[in-house]
Amino acid sequence: MAEERKEEQLDLFELQKPVIKGYPELRWTGKRPYTSTQFYPAQMKEKYGEPDEKGWMNKIYWGDNLQVMSHLLRDYRGKVKLIYIDPPFDSKADYKKKIKLKGKEVETDNNSFEEKQYGDIWTNDEYLQFMYERLILLRELLSDDGCIYLHCDWHKAAHLKLLMDEVFGHDAMLNEIIRKYSVGGKGENFFARKHDTIFLYTKTKGNYTFNSDDIRIAFTPHKQDKSGTNYGGRMGIDENGRPYVEKWGTGKKKLYRYYLDVGKVPEDVWEIDDDKEFNEKINEKLMEIKQIVQNGGLDDDVWDTQTIQSAAKERTDYPTQKPESLLERIIKVSSNKNDIVFDCFMGSGTTQAVALKLGRRFLGADINLCAVQTTTRRLINIINDSNLLSERKTGFEVYNVNNYDFFRNPIEARELLIEALNIQPFSASNVFDGELDGRNVKILPVNRIATKADLGELVANLPYKAYEKRREENQNEPVDRITLICMGHEPDLKAGFEQMVGTFKIDIEIVDILREKSALEFKREATAKIDLKHDELVIKEFYPMNLLQKLSIQKENVDEWRQLVDSIMIDYNYDGETLNPQIIDIPEKNDMVKGKYNIPKNHGKIKVKITDLLSESLEVEVK
Repeated sequence: MAEERKEEQLDLFELQKPVIKGYPELRWTGKRPYTSTQFYPAQMKEKYGEPDEKGWMNKIYWGDNLQVMSHLLRDYRGKVKLIYIDPPFDSKADYKKKIKLKGKEVETDNNSFEEKQYGDIWTNDEYLQFMYERLILLRELLSDDGCIYLHCDWHKAAHLKLLMDEVFGHDAMLNEIIRKYSVGGKGENFFARKHDTIFLYTKTKGNYTFNSDDIRIAFTPHKQDKSGTNYGGRMGIDENGRPYVEKWGTGKKKLYRYYLDVGKVPEDVWEIDDDKEFNEKINEKLMEIKQIVQNGGLDDDVWDTQTIQSAAKERTDYPTQKPESLLERIIKVSSNKNDIVFDCFMGSGTTQAVALKLGRRFLGADINLCAVQTTTRRLINIINDSNLLSERKTGFEVYNVNNYDFFRNPIEARELLIEALNIQPFSASNVFDGELDGRNVKILPVNRIATKADLGELVANLPYKAYEKRREENQNEPVDRITLICMGHEPDLKAGFEQMVGTFKIDIEIVDILREKSALEFKREATAKIDLKHDELVIKEFYPMNLLQKLSIQKENVDEWRQLVDSIMIDYNYDGETLNPQIIDIPEKNDMVKGKYNIPKNHGKIKVKITDLLSESLEVEVK
């Protein structure tokens, strides 16, 4: 098995080179071609529900999406019909989620806090290289008759448009869709920013799915003047009582009649109601039109996609969550049942949730553990929803790519590594993170594989004057000894560093956490006390130490451990590898887990997974 995994790691995929001859090309400092990638293994950790009639199981992946997509190339290259991505906007902000104890109405410092989920702060060059590489892999996964939607805002829309042109081709663009909304974006010294941009590109010009009849909306005319005409045409009702609008065709002496009960295909400015189904909205509007058309006027209809109502069932409280109605339109128009839909910036799992409801197959990925847990919980609820039983919902599997579960929270990775490796930390102002065994230590980003671009800031700030002095004193000795710590890296990272420092001789060592992790021990364990008597499993105690520390609570002061728990899952026939829970306890937002569960007499090995409010989990085999 180990030999097979080693061979898999060496598998390389050649990637198609972008063709930009004759078109503008976006340049940035350190732009590097991305022409190949290697296979990264994935480990199935959990399984929920059953496959469809053809054996398909939906899949979500926890890990760096560059590694996830490199893994997917083996089986899904050219097979994904629809891609929707809502990547980082480079908004220069940190996004947080409110964490509060279950069953608590009054919030105090000891029962609530804000936990950073991910940062959206980049240097310009770092962001562009990050997106460039991922767009190239997305193109490789997209089918020849597929479409890709890229959701962004004013921060990077112009840059991303040029990147999409370079990767997919200028002629592959179908639409620049404006997603209009009414809240947020206030400004005193500039015009209020009230829209996002969604770029729609195809893989092959003229060969793609566009189910226009599946997304028709109510045809709402502009307000009439006294003569009965309006900017959208003349309104009327035919002999069968059907309201219509008559319009002259552009540049043609021909009158077209549009029936309102048929609806229209949306234009490229979208104002979508996030609370109601499209058909309900259309029916309401048609009834309104039939009444108002005879009275000479109808105001414009505004449908808002910005917010999800606080009481909405789909609300997860995940930052930047998009409404299901937005994804419903995209998935309906650009895919058919059983087509594969992919979102590699999964977030709260809206793409996956809507795909599941609409009978599409899906793949999803995210680097954030909370995103994976939120999506898992959301999909389980859909599968178990009695209102959706008209069509059996296909189950899904949860994978870690490249053993990504090593870091539960990448945001805390630096502190965890310093503690685990016994590094003597330096102040935040130092170019290095600390010192270990006489070597300067630099911790590179561990939420993705390290590249030469990650070395730029380090190399620019090295103490070159001190290096020159050391070289003069002893030309045969290295001027510095540096250890780089990373979680996977480009094969030529060391050579790239040596080239960047020029003539200075530096003893460089790279520590890949994925390979060396067996030697590390992290002090972040949760503890639990679980009893199994007379076929009843009882969880008596659960203390997640990270969560308690953030709440500034000692475990002796916890009144009820269930206040700390998001969900409990129990597999009473655990096969030793994949958690396939038969008991799933996911309470409503402010409710608490039961803590007591009946287990069949003929049970096998029992494994319990307890997930706390930080989305960190303790998995225990019960004897």
